[in-house]
Amino acid sequence: MRHEDVWRAIDALAAEHGLSPSGLARRAGLDATAFNPSKRTGPDGRARWPSTESVAKVLTATGTAIDAFAALVSGQPALPRGRAQVARRIPLIGLAQAGGEGFFDDGGYPVGGGWDEISVPDVPDPHAYGLEISGDSMEPVFRDGDLVIVSPSAPVRRGDRVVVRTRRGEVMAKQLMRQSARRVELASLNPAHPNYSFGLDELAFMHRIVWASQ
Repeated sequence: MRHEDVWRAIDALAAEHGLSPSGLARRAGLDATAFNPSKRTGPDGRARWPSTESVAKVLTATGTAIDAFAALVSGQPALPRGRAQVARRIPLIGLAQAGGEGFFDDGGYPVGGGWDEISVPDVPDPHAYGLEISGDSMEPVFRDGDLVIVSPSAPVRRGDRVVVRTRRGEVMAKQLMRQSARRVELASLNPAHPNYSFGLDELAFMHRIVWASQ
């Protein structure tokens, strides 16, 4: 076994269950940062192994047999309960972080070195990326730790759930209510929060959410 094989297997197991690595850690009763990239190397830069206890807890929490996990480690996914096969890796970042500078280019595509990666079911868009939800502002639709996959190339229609970034750097997940030649009206996913209306010139991009852990 190699360090990267075990960590890849943990990422794949998270994706099979519609979770980010930190969401998987929380489900297993671990610290949310247990599987962060910073925990995968030591202060001296040497690769670290996940603890046997943490692996045991995620297997229990997801109902995964040890032989199925071993198959993921060896790169031969044997997914339980008819789940879709893991097909590719895409960039992943927290929704709260996505408003920072340097994460998207002028076309709204993910760039820079601040992104993590996650294995996910196949998405045709080569520019697809993942966002991890934090907080409760989007409940009951999305909860803390949920993962959404966003496709910049997917057509956006009324009623779609979308990720919007304003030119001021705000990033939010909403539902498209109406789009005219000049304005976009967005509904908040949490009824306790207000709806929004933006001029098209106020938006850097609006991308469709094509998959989410529910």
